[in-house]
Amino acid sequence: MTVRDDELLPIGTIAQRSGVNASALRYYESLGLIESVRSNAGHRRYRRSTLRRVAYVVFAQRLGFQLEEISGQLNGLPKHHAPTGDEWNSLSQIWIHRVDERMQDLMHLRKSLEKCIGCGCLSMKVCDVFNRADCIAENGVGPRSWLGDTLTRSESPDDE
Repeated sequence: MTVRDDELLPIGTIAQRSGVNASALRYYESLGLIESVRSNAGHRRYRRSTLRRVAYVVFAQRLGFQLEEISGQLNGLPKHHAPTGDEWNSLSQIWIHRVDERMQDLMHLRKSLEKCIGCGCLSMKVCDVFNRADCIAENGVGPRSWLGDTLTRSESPDDE
């Protein structure tokens, strides 16, 4: 039997093959990430190439892309056949950028673990390591040193 790229498959088959629940597939469809056609009985049927789009959505989410971002990315891909090498190369540049960002964040986190996570006390009133007298709180909320804020010379713990 020859497999055609535009072969129509029921939602259960797409769910089983992709590892994504049917309810998620219907949600993806409501967002325009994938599309189905209806059989004469009104059942959803998806093109075989939908499996590639669903895989793209799943892995894009794992990289931290929001569904709205993924939708924009998928708008550049064909809906009725697998993407070409050129189409994939274009999209992969977006992923490469995101992976590089994540790697930088993880390396920063790894280095921070030897101290605390960006002044992990999150600017509580007492921090004998990096935030004596809660001076970092003046720079804003959250883990300020993790976000790239630095202590001024007068705030440095070494000066005391």
